[in-house]
Amino acid sequence: METNFSKEQLKDKNNKSSEKIFRKCVHCGFCNATCPTYQLLGDELDGPRGRIYLIKDMLENNKPASEKIVKHIDRCLSCYSCMTTCPSGVNYMHLIDHGRNHIEKTYQRPFRDRFVRNFLSKVLSKSTNFRIIGILTRLAKPFIFFFPKNIREMINLMPKKFPKKTLPNMNIYPAKNKKKPVARVALLTGCVQKVIAPQINEATIRLLNRHGIEVVVSKGINCCGSLNHHLGKNDLANEIFRKNILIWYNEYLKNGLDAIISNTSGCGTTLKDYGFIFRSDENLKKKAKKISELTQDISEYLDENIKLNFIKKKENDKEYKIAYHSACSMQHGQKIHDIPINLIKKTGNQVFDIPDGHLCCGSAGTYNLLQNDIAKKLLKNKISNIEKTKPQFITTGNIGCITQIANGTKIPILHTVEIIDWYTGGPKPEVLRNL
Repeated sequence: METNFSKEQLKDKNNKSSEKIFRKCVHCGFCNATCPTYQLLGDELDGPRGRIYLIKDMLENNKPASEKIVKHIDRCLSCYSCMTTCPSGVNYMHLIDHGRNHIEKTYQRPFRDRFVRNFLSKVLSKSTNFRIIGILTRLAKPFIFFFPKNIREMINLMPKKFPKKTLPNMNIYPAKNKKKPVARVALLTGCVQKVIAPQINEATIRLLNRHGIEVVVSKGINCCGSLNHHLGKNDLANEIFRKNILIWYNEYLKNGLDAIISNTSGCGTTLKDYGFIFRSDENLKKKAKKISELTQDISEYLDENIKLNFIKKKENDKEYKIAYHSACSMQHGQKIHDIPINLIKKTGNQVFDIPDGHLCCGSAGTYNLLQNDIAKKLLKNKISNIEKTKPQFITTGNIGCITQIANGTKIPILHTVEIIDWYTGGPKPEVLRNL
């Protein structure tokens, strides 16, 4: 793709990076073939190629975003399916992030949109705020018909109750039956996940501890920053990024870290991008690069570093049919697909790929809250494809997908690490109690 940025414009690091990405695009349109929103809406501007043109036009001409541009950029899921399909290696992820930052700086959204987006930014990135809102929404449900449609949908997506934690809050979870741990890792416990599904972090900790690994939960780290990053709130996101980098890097230098574990693939994709985000920051680029290098999805870490001790128990003699949902941030963002499937197969169960598994379930961070109508259609398609495999339960590696899919089916769904924990000596997951 031909570009026309001026020399002055290319002094900006983001313009310079985006210009290189634009030049890789050959207009082939392969990306549209796997784009969920293009498949649903059939509009060129609701596919990656069209959005690339919109972003290029904004940036090259240094013009403020229009209502039309905002509509089509907002409809992007950031599922990155287009990146898996693209034969030219176009890094669409970095382009859409740049486009969203430009929109945030140059476009005045209607008051209601600004309020909702700011509300989500403050609530979802802080677990304490999320707990408070969870209590308030339960009180508000009898009066739900008084609220606007988008607020009603948000209230309906809120879990009815928050599970109780079974592990105490600790900064360090020591390895079991080892005088000296075989490895030391930091765990990102997440902002929303540790409130609505604490069992995921607990399964991760038990599993790692059982295999001789010490787990550090660093004080001061709550959110990975991706939520604000994808809302185009660059300053807020960078504030979180910087804090996380400094805390983890300090831990790495002082006490040593073999890895930083993410068990939420959306978060892991962002952590692995810290190095790129701070590529021009002289004070942080080395530290950010190291944090990205240390980051691994829990499935990656288990596959590469641990000989899992699978245990045969009476309750495990039954062979289950499991549908594996490959989260977009996992398969497209981190290029991890086969590893979790192969880990589950080691438990002796049948694992099925879901038809059209490259298409998003509609969760996509805050997407199912901000673009609910499209998200519902994507969910309906996803559930239909899941049910074709006739599974007894579903598994995936992302809390957003778990929450979204659970709203569309009665088939139990749980995190992959809960299965591995169960089959290596941990408790049977609560969601499977009736199987």
